[in-house]
Amino acid sequence: MTSPQLPEEQTGGAAPSHSEESLPLHVAIIMDGNNRWARARGLSGVRGHRAGVEAVRTVIQRAAERGVKTLSLFAFSSENWKRPAAEVNALMELFLMALKREVKKLNERNVRLSIIGEQRGFSNAIQKHIQRAEALTAANTGMHLVIAANYGGQWDITRAAKQLAEQVAAGELVAADIDEARFDVAMNTHQVPPVDLCIRTSGEQRLSNFMLWQLAYAELHFSPLLWPDFDAVAFDKALDDFCQRRRRFGMTDEQIEAQGA
Repeated sequence: MTSPQLPEEQTGGAAPSHSEESLPLHVAIIMDGNNRWARARGLSGVRGHRAGVEAVRTVIQRAAERGVKTLSLFAFSSENWKRPAAEVNALMELFLMALKREVKKLNERNVRLSIIGEQRGFSNAIQKHIQRAEALTAANTGMHLVIAANYGGQWDITRAAKQLAEQVAAGELVAADIDEARFDVAMNTHQVPPVDLCIRTSGEQRLSNFMLWQLAYAELHFSPLLWPDFDAVAFDKALDDFCQRRRRFGMTDEQIEAQGA
């Protein structure tokens, strides 16, 4: 897990130019490689997570500069509770510290913060600060920063299915009325649009149960860099890669070209 932190006033150089229409509106990132980065340097896993905070700062800044409307970061999965207790405890401390220290800066920069996931799994202190952070930034109109914590895509889909089933059983809904739009509204991630670009670092090429519903038509970009080494240049490279793709959404090239005519 890498805690949400605000960027410093440094960007890593001028951003490449692309038209707004060609850039992704929603970028989701699976931040992977903190532990491997630390091991390679003879450091503890927690030190790796702390180093990853710098990459978070850089990417938030760059995403805002490039006009990304929604940036979602996979901070802590529902499976990460299986990690050693000492590491999990340290991660929770990092998360709480970030919620206490960084939200005011987010608010000053007009960033709206949302935390998605099963929040009841966190301590009362963390739950309280999540509520405060979301309330403070709720009216902001800048980039929407979404932190997925204690989150899993299968959990989200299952939760939505149970909710709709309960509504049918209570006579509030008929099964024939359940479609993709209604299912989407029932999900924990209903406040975020479909993902346009999903980036995963560390060379691994899998989704690891992240935003499975929202990633249905996302473009995937896999970076060999470990997360602490992922910088503004690497982020720009991922956006450039996205801009070279042709998104068909099930249609043919000819249909896409006709739409653009």
